[in-house]
Amino acid sequence: MATAKSNTNWFAIGVSIAVVVVLVVLGGLVVFLNNQATAPGATPESNGAFDAEAGSISLGEGEADDTVAVFVDFQCPACKAFEDQFGEALAAKAEDGSINLEYHPIAILDRYSQGTEYSSRSAGAAICVAEANPDLYLDFANLLFENQPAENTTGLTNEQLAEFAAQAGADDAVECINDETYRKFGAAQAKANEIGGTPTVEINGTRLDLQNAADMKKLTDLLG
Repeated sequence: MATAKSNTNWFAIGVSIAVVVVLVVLGGLVVFLNNQATAPGATPESNGAFDAEAGSISLGEGEADDTVAVFVDFQCPACKAFEDQFGEALAAKAEDGSINLEYHPIAILDRYSQGTEYSSRSAGAAICVAEANPDLYLDFANLLFENQPAENTTGLTNEQLAEFAAQAGADDAVECINDETYRKFGAAQAKANEIGGTPTVEINGTRLDLQNAADMKKLTDLLG
């Protein structure tokens, strides 16, 4: 009887150890998968007006006293409305040297594209264009906003994104877009910059509350 009791105890200990090992392995797998999901993916190369580290495309000469940074998600209807209202004036002020203008394509609205992660794919496509030819970024971005898919649809396909890039003149970005080279870049930039909603606008590094009249006046004052 004593021997049987001893064997039973060792068996229970062995089972407990095995359970612990399985839990540790599962825990490690969960951490690995989470890291994979939030990893920034491939890193683009800076090119002319495109700063890969900052994830920004600069318009203008960069010598003005004031810098306006705009963080956009191409799935975001409010971003389209912002560009419809202010985009042309911002670009004009950047062109005449009144302001420095930066655009940051980011991704926070993947949940609204039925699993196709359109926010991430479109942001990645914009980065492909910026890397290939940053001077064509704004033309490409305008095409995406003009053809913005409704929320809770599958969004544009990679082929359509590539077609718009070619239409903007950025043929060198087509392969990058079809390969989804920078699919993870937009979400990583959103996390790095703590973007919780779009459009997010900063003037000289200070983030504006676009629902606040005083903050909005700071923007409109810059635009004259």
